[in-house]
Amino acid sequence: MISGTANKIFQQVIQDYHVHDQIDHPISNPYDSQTLEHLLYLKCWIDTAQWHMEDVVRNPDIDPREGLYWKRRIDRQNQERTDTVEYIDSYYLSKFKDIQPLTDAKINSESPAWAIDRLSILALKIFHMEQETLRTDVSNAHIQACTEKLNVLLEQRKDLSQSIDELLSDIESGKKYMKVYKQMKMYNDPNLNPVLYGTQK
Repeated sequence: MISGTANKIFQQVIQDYHVHDQIDHPISNPYDSQTLEHLLYLKCWIDTAQWHMEDVVRNPDIDPREGLYWKRRIDRQNQERTDTVEYIDSYYLSKFKDIQPLTDAKINSESPAWAIDRLSILALKIFHMEQETLRTDVSNAHIQACTEKLNVLLEQRKDLSQSIDELLSDIESGKKYMKVYKQMKMYNDPNLNPVLYGTQK
């Protein structure tokens, strides 16, 4: 089941990142570049770095110029995240290209890769919520509240993992079919964002 592989790789990524815990530490992807595993590792690494960028930019004492620097980095990082999701969907489009959908096949509300995207973010939430339960500088009430949240996140991962596996199984058997829409983001495109094309000479 792909969810088991994805969850294992996501946990590996988060552990690898926190060895150095530096946003700009270079990625060392252990998987062959032609494999789905490589894309899953890359996807979660992008998410993990962005998670920490989001922490930094929320510092209430941050210098506005530094805040703008991080906001623009987050924008670029989010574009990389979106691109990688589309690479994962391309993998599945290729994998299932010869599957003939049944006459009553239905489309899912999201593609496999966007569901996997949610699973990657969930892995980060679980890791960081668990860290909160291990703190020694907070009250018991804080620990209890975070423990309860962690249990909900763990249940959510179980349910989402099952849903992803069932979706892929349904696509493979023809009960559902994939239809992927590219993320036609406009604010990063100098030809579509009026603030950007309005300044072009």
